[in-house]
Amino acid sequence: MILSDVSIRRPVLAAVASLIIIVFGVASLLRLPIRELPQVDSPVVSITTIYTGASPEVVDTDITSIIEGAIAGISGVRTISSESRRGRAQTQVEFDTGRNLDEAANDVRSAVGRIRAQLPEGVEEPSIVKNDADADPVMRLAITSDRMSAAEITDYAERFIIDRLATLDGVASVDIYGERRFAIRIWLDRRAMAARNLTVADVEAAIRRNNVERPAGDLTSVDRQFTVRLDSRLNTIDAFRNIVVDRVAGYPVRLEEIARVEQGVEDDTIIVRSNGAEAVGLGVLRQSLGNTIAISRAVRDQIERIRPTLPPGMEIIVGSDDARFISNSIREVLIALCVSMVLVLVVMALFLRSIRATAVPAVTIPVSLIGCFILIYGFGYSINVLTLLALILAIGLVVDDAIVVLENIQRRIDLGETPLVAGVLGTRQVTFAVLATSVTLIAVFVPISFLEGAAGRLFIEFGMVMAIAVVISTFVALSLCPALAVRLLKGKASRREGDENVEVRPGILQRLYAKILDRGLNAPLVVIAISLAVAGGSLTIYQNLPRELTPPEDRGLIFIPVTAPQGSTIAYTNSMAEEVEAFAEPLVESGVVDIVFSITGSRARPYLAFVVLRLAPWDARTQSHTDVIASLAPKM
Repeated sequence: MILSDVSIRRPVLAAVASLIIIVFGVASLLRLPIRELPQVDSPVVSITTIYTGASPEVVDTDITSIIEGAIAGISGVRTISSESRRGRAQTQVEFDTGRNLDEAANDVRSAVGRIRAQLPEGVEEPSIVKNDADADPVMRLAITSDRMSAAEITDYAERFIIDRLATLDGVASVDIYGERRFAIRIWLDRRAMAARNLTVADVEAAIRRNNVERPAGDLTSVDRQFTVRLDSRLNTIDAFRNIVVDRVAGYPVRLEEIARVEQGVEDDTIIVRSNGAEAVGLGVLRQSLGNTIAISRAVRDQIERIRPTLPPGMEIIVGSDDARFISNSIREVLIALCVSMVLVLVVMALFLRSIRATAVPAVTIPVSLIGCFILIYGFGYSINVLTLLALILAIGLVVDDAIVVLENIQRRIDLGETPLVAGVLGTRQVTFAVLATSVTLIAVFVPISFLEGAAGRLFIEFGMVMAIAVVISTFVALSLCPALAVRLLKGKASRREGDENVEVRPGILQRLYAKILDRGLNAPLVVIAISLAVAGGSLTIYQNLPRELTPPEDRGLIFIPVTAPQGSTIAYTNSMAEEVEAFAEPLVESGVVDIVFSITGSRARPYLAFVVLRLAPWDARTQSHTDVIASLAPKM
C-alpha cells in the first residue's frame, strides 16, 4: 500500500523507477549469451594419447590404466570413462557441475605431467582439451582448391588457418580430417635386404642416425662469437636415397639399393569430400561450457577475414553449422513472443472497451518483461528457447496483476469517485489479493528449479524466470500501473464525450455468459459429470501419449553413418560412401540439399564413414528432413 500511495502521489518517481528497470534490463539483455537450451553440460576434460602400432591390450595396460590412476585423485571428479583402441587411448573426465572448467583442465594437465615419465617410450605427448573428445563438431568446414593438391591444402591450412580458428573464445580444438602431410615414403625390397642380410631395424637405425640435428657449439674469435649450426637434416629425396645403411664385405649399402624412395604423404587413410570434390576437412569442437552461437559467429567472422588472403582457387566451405538451427529457433520464439503480446493487447481492448484502459497494461507488460533480463543476467542464465518460453507464458501472469488493479480503479471511478481517490483506495483494496496471487505463483514455479537429473537441470532457468517475471510484474502493477491509471482513466461522462470508446457488441458477450452461467447453476450434476468425463478422457489420452525429453525437429542436417564389415579397407568403405553421395546427388540438383560432406576412415577406423547432408534453408524448400530421409532410405 505504501508503494502504490507513493507512486500515485509521485508519478515521476514511479516513471523513473520503471525507466531504470528498462535501462538496466536492456543493458543486461545485450550482455546475455544465446543458446538453444540452458547450460546443462558438466565440465569435461578429454585426454588423448597416441601410441602408434600398439594393440588395444597394450594401450589399456601401459597408458590408460596409468592415466586413470593419476587423475582419480583430482577433486570434483564425477566420472572417468576410457576407451583403448589400436594405437590410441582416450579418457574423458567429467567434473561436478559447479567446477571451473579452466581450473579442472589445469589440474588434469598437472596430474598427467607427473606420470609422463611412466608412459612407454615412443608415446606422443598426451593431448588435453576442454571438451568431450568423442563429441561431434559444432561446425564442419571443407577446404577445397582447383589448383592445389590435398597435401598442399593441408600444409596451408596448418600454417595459416587452424591456429586462427583454434584460439577463438569457446573453441576447444580444431580437428583436421583427410590431412595429407608431406612425408618421404620408403618401400623396402625384402629380397634385396635378405641378400645383404639386413633387417627393417637396421634401416630404421640408419635413418635415425643420419637424419638428426645436434648442437655444434660456438666459434669464438678475439672480437666475435658465432653459433655453429650443423645442417644434418635430410630434406631431399636424393639425400635419403644415399643413406648408408650398412657395409657388406667392405662395400657401403645405400638405401636406394634395397628400397624405393619417393615423396608422398604421411597418412592417406582418411578421405574427405565436399560435393564430390576432394577436400581437407576441419571440425570445430566447442568447449564443454562453450556457446555454440558465439563460436559460430566468431568462426564465420574469422573466415571472412581469412578469405581475401587465400591462394587463388582455394575456398573454405561451411559444411554444417549447429548454430544455424539454434538461431532460427530463437528467432521463431521471439516472433511468438511478439505475437503473444499483440494478441494480449487486442483481447484486453475487446474486453476493457477503452483505448485509455488498454494503454496501461500495454506499458506495464514491456517494463515487466524487460526487467526480467536484469535478474536473468544476475543469475548467470542465458537467452534460450526455455527462458523465452517462460517469458511468453509470463505475459499472461504479468498482465493479470495490472488488470486486477486497473479494473478495480475503473470500477470505483464509474461509481463516482475521482481518479485520484479511486487510484489510492482501489489499489489499497486489491494490494493483498495481488500479493497473495504473486506469492502463490512463485511457490508454484520456484520448486521446478529444484528438480534433479537432466530434466531438472534443463528447467531450472524456466522456473526461475517465471518466478522473476511474477516478482517484477507485482512491483510494476503496484507502482506504475496505478500512477498511469489515475491520469488516463476517466469517469462515465468523460468517456462518453471522448472518442476513445471502443464497443464490440458487449451485449452479446454478456448475454451469452449469463445464459451459460444460468444453465450451469441450474444443472450442477451435468456440469460435474462433464468435468469428470473431461478429466477421465484426459487421463486416458495422457497414458497413451509418447514420452520424450524433446520433440523431433528439422535441424537442417541429415547424418548418414556408413559401417563396413570389420577389417574393411579404406578404399572399400570409401566406395560405399560414394554410393550414398550418388543417391543424394539428385537432391543437390533439385536444390533440396546445399552441400554433401563426407568423411571416410575418421578416428582411425577405416571401416567407418559418415555423410552429412546440409539441407537448404527452411524457407527455400518444401520437403522436410523426414521427407528427404524417406526418399533416401529405400535406396540404401
